[in-house]
Amino acid sequence: MPELDLKSFERSIKVRPRTIQDYDDVVALQHKCFPGMKPWTKEQFRSQQDVFPQGQICIEYMGQVVASSSSLVLDFDLYGEYHGWGDISDSGYIRNHTRDGNTLYGIEIMVHPEFRGMKLARRIYDARKQLARELNLMRIVIGGRIPGYGEHSGTMSAREYVQKVIEKALLDPVLTTQLSNGFVLKRLLPNYLASDTESRGYATLLEWTNLDYVPNPMESVVLVARVRICAVQYQMREVKSFEEFGRQCEYFVDVASDYKCDFLLFPEMLTTQLLTLVNPERPGVAMRKLSEYTPQYLNLFSKLAVKYNINIIGGSHFTLENERLYNIAYLFRRDGTLGKQYKLHITRDERHWWGLQGGDSVEVFDTDRGKISIQVSHDITFPEVSRIAVEKGAQIFFVPFSSDDRPSYLRIRYCAQARAVENNAYVVLSGSVGNLPSVENLDIHYAQSGIYTPSDIPFERDAIAAECTPNTEMLVFEDIDLEQTKPHRKSGGVLDWQDRRHDLYELRYFRKEEKK
Repeated sequence: MPELDLKSFERSIKVRPRTIQDYDDVVALQHKCFPGMKPWTKEQFRSQQDVFPQGQICIEYMGQVVASSSSLVLDFDLYGEYHGWGDISDSGYIRNHTRDGNTLYGIEIMVHPEFRGMKLARRIYDARKQLARELNLMRIVIGGRIPGYGEHSGTMSAREYVQKVIEKALLDPVLTTQLSNGFVLKRLLPNYLASDTESRGYATLLEWTNLDYVPNPMESVVLVARVRICAVQYQMREVKSFEEFGRQCEYFVDVASDYKCDFLLFPEMLTTQLLTLVNPERPGVAMRKLSEYTPQYLNLFSKLAVKYNINIIGGSHFTLENERLYNIAYLFRRDGTLGKQYKLHITRDERHWWGLQGGDSVEVFDTDRGKISIQVSHDITFPEVSRIAVEKGAQIFFVPFSSDDRPSYLRIRYCAQARAVENNAYVVLSGSVGNLPSVENLDIHYAQSGIYTPSDIPFERDAIAAECTPNTEMLVFEDIDLEQTKPHRKSGGVLDWQDRRHDLYELRYFRKEEKK
């Protein structure tokens, strides 16, 4: 008998991260496992993959996807133990995933009917447990279906059915598996998923505790996340040198640092003061010459951020890149790192006078005091930008702006307050005052800078945390609590974020690679 090739007897099975290319296979699997229920849309599936790819797991057997699961990380205390699937999963989009959470929440698990009995569910639960250990999460929570209940709903309550499954008097294809994998039943959830007719809308809330979890010693004492913010209402004036400009800026940084601020915001087009050092020419040419100061500007504010231990949004500066002129807001972190946000929406005058180009990406920046978005002036008037930023985790919108009169200012201010209300976020405005007689199209300025909150009982009266005197050079300070916005998004007087009608409309963000 010839030697046998053992490879011909091998069976390929692997637990692996799910990818966007698995969409058709996963939908086919959903039709097999949950007949009569709607499968993931392409948008839901893509969102899951983009938001938390680690939590999307599948099992491939002999080249075929035979099991799949979806999950996200949450601060479970914000939801409470009585909740619905749509709320906890963001209707399947999981944009409420937060890396700062303590709980891995499973929103779906399924095994192909023809491959049950191969311990595939156990493999997925083991993978989830390992992920919870790697991310140092306190627990895994799942809202589990009880599809066997439909056959018994005429003779017993859901509570009685679950008890019989626990006592092993009845077998449920989902609950029995979950209990055998170390999950503990916490309670019964009515009206969890209305479309799950087999479970009659019920689900079981189950929990697995991570014994390797190492608590953060600060979590028990840090009940609020205070952030001190300063906005400069900056007076434009002629300067005789870059060094003079630098001294003026350093003064405000020094003051904000003395007050132990975490963030300092300067106004849009802060460096246009330097045009007084440039020979008068056509506005478009002059702005391109202004770009020559970019290295000095970056070096100045980078040094100031580190020296004074404060995160600085350095207003905005006209920068020439590949022969294209952009209006860019730069973030100077106190750890020495930098970030930048291009102004996205260019006004008619900005195109006409200076030939400005718009950027094509919405950035959200990680800082030592949370995630922030920078929206340069006109960008705050477009609600889509703020929605995208919040979906990426932003809690504060910094808006450097420039306006020449009160009506122009009010357009920015009213839109900024609307964004605060719509997104349960804080918005900070910083504008310029004073005159630059020698600078064409930027000769006069009007501003009333301020810090704005959502409009509800826990926040400031009139949703105004702090505000400058109109058209006067000054600073405004305020402490805000980032933890306050988290529960408010779930339990505020009006749930603007939760009440969006995904069945009527959607917001899609085209990334650079998609546009190409």
